Amino acid sequence: MFGLGMPELLVILVIILIIFGAGKLPQIGAGLGKGIKNFKRATKEPDSIDVTPKKDEEIEEGTEKDPEKE
Repeated sequence: MFGLGMPELLVILVIILIIFGAGKLPQIGAGLGKGIKNFKRATKEPDSIDVTPKKDEEIEEGTEKDPEKE
């Protein structure tokens, strides 16, 4: 797809190792793993925030006070 074979991936890994050092690689990998895990979970879960008004509440437009105007 992108023409990335094993030699290209090794060159990228060596460059990353030189830039960040061996001590930071586990932290970078853990951060990437958590990010991918959260992304997958967020795409599979339904939205957890329900913004539809309840039936027993009446919402009147214009009655809410704007704290910036006070």
